[in-house]
Amino acid sequence: MHTLVFLSTRQVLQCQPAACQALPLLPRELFPLLFKVAFMDKKTAVLRELVHTWPFPLLSFQQLLQECTHCSRALLQERPSTESVQAVILGLTARLHTPEAEADSGTQPLCRKHVLRVLDMTGLLDDGVEQDPGTMSMWDCTAAVARTCIAQQQGGAAEPGLAPAPVEVRVDLRVNRASYAFLREALRSSVGSPLRLCCRDLRAEDLPMRNTVALLQLLDAGCLRRVDLRFNNLGLRGLSVIIPHVARFQHLASLRLHYVHGDSRQPSVDGEDNFRYFLAQMGRFTCLRELSVGSSLLSGRLDQLLSTLQSPLESLELAFCALLPEDLRFLARSPHAAHLKKLDLSGNDLSGNQLVPFQGLLQAAAATLLHLELTECQLADTQLLATLPTLTRCTGLRYLGLYGNPLSMAGLKELLRDSAAQAELRTVVHPFPVDCYEGLPWPPPASVLLEASINEEKFARVEAELHQLLLASGRAHVLWTTDIYGRLAADYFSL
Repeated sequence: MHTLVFLSTRQVLQCQPAACQALPLLPRELFPLLFKVAFMDKKTAVLRELVHTWPFPLLSFQQLLQECTHCSRALLQERPSTESVQAVILGLTARLHTPEAEADSGTQPLCRKHVLRVLDMTGLLDDGVEQDPGTMSMWDCTAAVARTCIAQQQGGAAEPGLAPAPVEVRVDLRVNRASYAFLREALRSSVGSPLRLCCRDLRAEDLPMRNTVALLQLLDAGCLRRVDLRFNNLGLRGLSVIIPHVARFQHLASLRLHYVHGDSRQPSVDGEDNFRYFLAQMGRFTCLRELSVGSSLLSGRLDQLLSTLQSPLESLELAFCALLPEDLRFLARSPHAAHLKKLDLSGNDLSGNQLVPFQGLLQAAAATLLHLELTECQLADTQLLATLPTLTRCTGLRYLGLYGNPLSMAGLKELLRDSAAQAELRTVVHPFPVDCYEGLPWPPPASVLLEASINEEKFARVEAELHQLLLASGRAHVLWTTDIYGRLAADYFSL
């Protein structure tokens, strides 16, 4: 539903030339809603002029594009329109080309009391799926902002007294081998420039070690919230080179790494030295709340890693880390367990000696846990049923991921019935029941469950029965799905 104010604003913007001329006459309290409507309806001329004449110190996408009292649509949960984002950047460029002295003189429409100081473009959706041609990915947004930084610097210095008011642009940056040189130039160009690029979240994919270090050295230490290094195959040696450059970001809240090989079963002198140095650097973080070390060999070493941290974690991802029972027992006893909101143990076999320690960990985290990912953990009906009494004590749980586990329809129905006690549960990503496969080996390897074909007719009956059970229990709002590629898993910062 839309309010009368929203509908009136939309009508005003139908004629963009007239709306642009009217902006200096409108009360500034209308600007936030004007921005949302113009962004939603791709009124690019109005968007450019809104940014050019913005009357507040801050223009924040997260504040302006969320659900509001006038419009329930949350634009941040959708991929942004390319036209709208480009219009914002063009408006910023126009603003930077308007000297502050000229604006203050009243010859330009920037004579309002406040001057834009921060353009916050963080929080745009980037779900990783193939982009619609009319929408902008995070890669595209990074490139567009980078081009603006470079162009601003190449424009040369302004005459004394005519310099534009500086604007800090906060963005989430994505970089790979192809875009590295371009982004590095943009970050260098923003130093001392009226347009100051400030990175909140950095995701670097398949980037060589020296390039990663060079990029980290150019980032503002006071702004960075997350570092996410993906598919870099750095190993402990590479991470030992990079980690001191990451540790200088004292406000860093989220660190996502891969391939931290500290396997106690295969020690080496160099490996042990690198691991000890890595641990020492991890102890420098004072604000870290999320740690992801997926695909790392941490067998028997989890205590060493987590004991170095200065404060309890709220999100811990240990997917495919070959955890041993003692690792799970340590985590259950550690200060981290009672603070965990998100836990990912995917790819760790929890079916044997790890089951009881895992149940102890669930018990320790029950009061705070909101998101639990257990994909490909070899949990069959027997292990699931034994864990249900502990699992249902996680009364605040919103998301449960069980894809790739050898569960039957009977096991899923037990889970559905028992989870009625979890009033906050909204999403369950479940496997295709083993009943729907033909000729499965037992126990079936996760690769077989992921690759073997299922009987579509049987599965259709399973889905219908699960849906009826949800309806009968008054939980039609809870999503039970086998879709592991949808935007279902919550980011830590959205919990």
